[in-house]
Amino acid sequence: MNHSRRVEMGRPILLVLCGVLVACAGQGAHCPTLQIHQGSGTEPAAAQGSGTEPAAAQGSGTEPAAAQGSGTEPAANSPASLGLDADLSGFAYPYPVKVRNFEAQGQPLVQAYMDVQPETVGAGGQRPTLLLLHGKNFSGAYWADTIAALTAEGYRVVVPDQVGFGKSSKPRRFQWSFQELATHTAGLLDALGIENVVVVGHSMGGMLATRFALMYAERVERLVLVNPIGFEDWKRTVPYQSVDAWYQAELKKTPEKIKAYMVASYFDGQWQASYEPLLALQAGWAQGPDWELLAWVSANTYDMIFTQPVLYEFVDLTMPVLLVIGQRDRTALGKPLVAAEVAAEMGRYDRLDEQVAEAIPHATLVELEGVGHIPQFEAFDAYMAALKQFLAE
Repeated sequence: MNHSRRVEMGRPILLVLCGVLVACAGQGAHCPTLQIHQGSGTEPAAAQGSGTEPAAAQGSGTEPAAAQGSGTEPAANSPASLGLDADLSGFAYPYPVKVRNFEAQGQPLVQAYMDVQPETVGAGGQRPTLLLLHGKNFSGAYWADTIAALTAEGYRVVVPDQVGFGKSSKPRRFQWSFQELATHTAGLLDALGIENVVVVGHSMGGMLATRFALMYAERVERLVLVNPIGFEDWKRTVPYQSVDAWYQAELKKTPEKIKAYMVASYFDGQWQASYEPLLALQAGWAQGPDWELLAWVSANTYDMIFTQPVLYEFVDLTMPVLLVIGQRDRTALGKPLVAAEVAAEMGRYDRLDEQVAEAIPHATLVELEGVGHIPQFEAFDAYMAALKQFLAE
């Protein structure tokens, strides 16, 4: 049985959410249903045009896009979909993908994104736009069920692939920083005519979401962090390794090693067929023609994550913040570089989450027992219930 606990930091209300395992709609994972009780307590692809306006959509509306490819190809994004190129040609996204062409650091770049309109007007009138920011080993595609649930409730949802990820450009020469990525994300919102957003970030996307909220506080109505990395400063514990060292380690990855990492780090040794889409992207890249370039980009973004902590600035967040934290998560950078007893104490989300929630002025913490790094796959119902309640407040 999974349990989740909701604590509104700094308030006298304690909401306890309990549930039993049921078959979950969407990714097919088993998730807790909730009862709420109130108590007391290669080089980048050539830019398509020179302006900053988004290119024409590949399709329109809110219906999921058809799989990209011919009928003789493997099922979309299955383990048989091998040999992906840097642009993810043929890798199906759940909704039409658009691109924004812009220039940065002396080169043309492309940012891919999905902009999904609400299916209905929510009760009470127009609802805010949600900006979903993906993690390092993922792309915007894995937000599929989240997009569907939110647009059904009347929310517009914008889901970019950051530069270096997904279907966006993979520049070999680039100064990587969360500030840079946040600036490009703000540029996308400007091009779409969107002023204010609710930002949802997962994993590395949680670090980026935090940086975005710090830089553009006036544009962020609310902030949601779903098992973000960066709750600890690894460089205080883990020896620094150069980008070249990260690169050599990335080159040695195989689909088997990538899956083994996900099984151990994300899912506590338990693998389900519903997790295969998470593996397809990284495994496909590892067997594709551009792995050398992708490994180089990955090494640089690892260095960005390792050297640019955000946890010291949580105290400066001014907007309401929701933390949705799977308690089984033990994700941390650099565990192989330290002694086993040190590694065992890294990534203890079950301890770190309350410390972070105390540091954030207006934080609500929802703890999901028995859930790991990716609640939106492992416990979709509990994750979505927490998100919807936070949005409704």
